[in-house]
Amino acid sequence: MRFLVLALFCSWCVSSFGADQLGALRPNVLMIAIDDQNDWIGCMDGHSQAVTPNIDRLAGRGTLFLNAHCQSPLCNSSRASLLSGRRPSSSGVYGLAPSLRQAESLRDCTTLPQFFRKHGYQTMMAGKIYHGGYGRRSGDGEFDVVGPGAAVGARPEKPLVRTPSGHPLVDWGTFPHRDEEKGDWALASWTVERLREDHEKPFFLCTGFFLPHVPCYVTKKWYDMFPEETLELPPVIAGDRSDTPRFSWYLHWKLPEPRLKFLEESGQWKNLVRSYLASTAFVDSQVGRILEALESSKYAKNTIVVLWSDHGWHLGEKEITGKNTLWDRGTRVPLIFAGPGVAAQSGCGEPVELLDIYPTLAELCGLPEPEQQEGHSLLPQLRDASTPRPWPAITTHNHDNHGVRTRNWRFISYADGSEELYDMRADPNEWRNVAGDPTMHAVLERHRGLLPDSSRKPVPGSRHRILLYDETTGTLNWEGNDIPAGSPIPEYED
Repeated sequence: MRFLVLALFCSWCVSSFGADQLGALRPNVLMIAIDDQNDWIGCMDGHSQAVTPNIDRLAGRGTLFLNAHCQSPLCNSSRASLLSGRRPSSSGVYGLAPSLRQAESLRDCTTLPQFFRKHGYQTMMAGKIYHGGYGRRSGDGEFDVVGPGAAVGARPEKPLVRTPSGHPLVDWGTFPHRDEEKGDWALASWTVERLREDHEKPFFLCTGFFLPHVPCYVTKKWYDMFPEETLELPPVIAGDRSDTPRFSWYLHWKLPEPRLKFLEESGQWKNLVRSYLASTAFVDSQVGRILEALESSKYAKNTIVVLWSDHGWHLGEKEITGKNTLWDRGTRVPLIFAGPGVAAQSGCGEPVELLDIYPTLAELCGLPEPEQQEGHSLLPQLRDASTPRPWPAITTHNHDNHGVRTRNWRFISYADGSEELYDMRADPNEWRNVAGDPTMHAVLERHRGLLPDSSRKPVPGSRHRILLYDETTGTLNWEGNDIPAGSPIPEYED
């Protein structure tokens, strides 16, 4: 009888309001993505000097996930996973190529924006949502309205820092220019204009900021907020990699981002930390512009806001800079939900994944449960942050390399069978690998049981930061080149 009454009520709603009016009752979605943003956010306590009042304010009016992790510590594979709902170990997408639709395993999936478009939403985007150019063409079928792309904006006449790789993007520092000349300023301005417009349908509006991705170019205003004489460098210890498997180096064997050794020898460590903190503070100010526009708009009370980053970033920890790791610095990201249906002033310590965003938004908006999702809705935690979750957060980088994050532990399993285990309560910096401790046997066994059932080899067309391992011969191949046994670690041992 209860189901009959519900069916009659739904029928009455459709006949009385009409499909368009029902759509208007659905909440809008404002999705803000930040590239390469680690946990150096005020409300996350990743760095004591982080200045992010606007993101902190968003967290205060919603739910902040303090133990959120990416599925891959690399832009393309992380975003392909989040937007498709499939793990990298399921899709085989691990590198900066191929794009989502070029991978046969993801070619026919319904992506997050397509799902909302299918259910009557107007989809809009600017900046970096997918990696590369996918999603910006009308033929891609992802977004109805496309704004400016992600861009650096003003650049100095010549590089500010001469790094070992000489890569044009790997640069940082300040030079004379204005905030208004930066690509992220244009993205925020475009998003503000969309929030001032009238929309006949509920909207799914996405903005993807470029900074603090390198080059971390900042105006003097933001750079001066972090004086060198009082700057706090991230905590490191000498010989931190002595108890990590050599295989851990193969995940970032030779990259454009420099090692800590270069930063120390060139005197660039403080400059990079200042530039990253300043870039984060600038992006926070642009997030603030968007949130102020939303709060002053007619959509303020009926818009769900979700803010996330695609992966973390090292600034000297584990003796490297950049991403491409399975430690917390490479995987932990900000994840915040706010708006209707979300508890305010809440912080959740349960392990969660970026994969969870897709099913969560669907449920928050009252849409049908999406198919073929490997994540799980966070709605229970958005109502009560203390609600436990039975699933870990799993990050994968190249085939058969996985990081498993539970509430109190980080377990890493590499393709050659080597392992790491960290007690995140006693050792939050992951300085002491206890995988070899006989008393940890039960903990290891429990976490081994949480690994993915299978891990696909890279799909055809995979390239850029691809590591292949042949377990039969022990042969390693990095970006198409074999790594001979005993090779010195680039820019570290040579």
